[in-house]
Amino acid sequence: MVRNIRARLPKNLSVKHTERYNPFAHHILTEGPMPQVTGGRTELNVKNPATGQRISTVVTASEEDVYRTVRDAHHVYQMGSWSKLPLIERSATLTILARDLEEVIPDLAKMESEQTGRAIREMLAQLSRIPEWLDYYAALLRTHSAFVAPTQGPLLNYVKRVPLGVVGQITPFNHPLLIAVKKIAPALAAGNSVIVKPSEHAPMSVLEFAELAVQAGLPMGVLSVLPGGPETGKALASNPLVRKVDITAGTNTGRQLGGIVGSNLASFTAELGGKAPIVVFDDADPEAAANGAAFACFVASGQTCISGSRLIVQKGIYDKFMSHFMKKVDSITRRMGNPLNPKSTMGSVISLHHLKRIEHMVQHERAGSGKILAGGHRMTGKSELDGFDFSKGSFFPPTVIEDVAHSDVLWREEVFGPVVVVKQFKDEAEGVALANDCRYGLGAGIWTENLSRGHRIADAIESGLVWVNTHHRNDPSSPWGGMKDSGIGRENGIEAFESYSQSKSTIINIASAEETRTVQDWFAEEEETERAEPKRYG
Repeated sequence: MVRNIRARLPKNLSVKHTERYNPFAHHILTEGPMPQVTGGRTELNVKNPATGQRISTVVTASEEDVYRTVRDAHHVYQMGSWSKLPLIERSATLTILARDLEEVIPDLAKMESEQTGRAIREMLAQLSRIPEWLDYYAALLRTHSAFVAPTQGPLLNYVKRVPLGVVGQITPFNHPLLIAVKKIAPALAAGNSVIVKPSEHAPMSVLEFAELAVQAGLPMGVLSVLPGGPETGKALASNPLVRKVDITAGTNTGRQLGGIVGSNLASFTAELGGKAPIVVFDDADPEAAANGAAFACFVASGQTCISGSRLIVQKGIYDKFMSHFMKKVDSITRRMGNPLNPKSTMGSVISLHHLKRIEHMVQHERAGSGKILAGGHRMTGKSELDGFDFSKGSFFPPTVIEDVAHSDVLWREEVFGPVVVVKQFKDEAEGVALANDCRYGLGAGIWTENLSRGHRIADAIESGLVWVNTHHRNDPSSPWGGMKDSGIGRENGIEAFESYSQSKSTIINIASAEETRTVQDWFAEEEETERAEPKRYG
């Protein structure tokens, strides 16, 4: 089996900064002819974007590795060591994994911070909740029942959920372990063999999680990790043995992979781009709204698909709101420092390449519209908080731009960084129109003290997720996904579990043998008028 297995880990993770991950050093479960493939293994240096220093080297998957991993996962699925395991035992394994994961959250949070540049305070808060997804789907296995359909005649028709087979998951850099577990948990609960292609920028925590899963009792070959770049994801999605692909990525990537998956008649879930509006009404509490908007806009350095990147503020509250908001922006900027410092407010973006892209969009693609109120340029110099040298990393400050044109790229397209544009509106109709003036529809926020308005505007906004007087709230039970160009399908909840399974209908004739002899004899020789009742079919 192609896996990353070392000796059983102690309660603190064994990974050191200079360690070389080789997930492909072990035996293959099955033998057989190989197709002609191109593209070999390479070594990928994982760097800390806050310092530019290498923290690990990962061996990436070749096309042969992808082919063999899919084939082996299919073989394991057919053998049934997990797919046919009693549900109660699957549930128990997921529960054990959740408890094992809790023990190493501090180590994983440090790893996540180092490979993404995100503030350690964010990663500790985020990772502490990840075991909830395993617990939720473990509980769902114990409570999610089959059902009996009301079929006509002396028939018993029961319907249950069965796994799909081999499923592929392609996960991003911004929430490496959270998003991976959000996908892995329902896929494993449903009984599938799971293959994850993590981001080449942040593969380490997903590799470690796969090891923890084996230690918790997951059979070998049920969960595999394939480090690599876009070519690895494409090879995984292209394999006809992969019966579902679930990705979190940009919209263009989603379109490309969706076409490949569709040609194999496989299932597809995609959480794609976003340009979340935050609509602030006159009756909102200005300080609470400003604090909530800052959280929506700048957590994870703005690198989330639901980041509040369009602030739409009613005229009557605009000045008060902006006074509070800009003070918060200044406070966040002043308290930025070493992401591993628990007092640091915001970390770096993922890479120097991404930093340059953000700066180019703000400074050059903006076409001169709007006024920059804060930020706008790469950060250099030393931190006021702890003396950390920003120039060594990829730091971009919280950036606020007022009154950009509707046609401006910053209004219409995802920056994926700590950049927010601000506009005023007059009334509800204009506020809703501005909120919906975008091809994306993943997340949105509303700030109002008017209960009726909150429900009314939430219903009118074209978005798969709408928060009222809060943002970024997430729970294993709550469906998560977008409308319009923000994707297809849902993560979380029963919907995710059912998307990783399929219904199987079994129909049993419960009539007596005597009745069956008559009813089932479609081609009986007696005259139609002599039959006691009409035949049924279809």
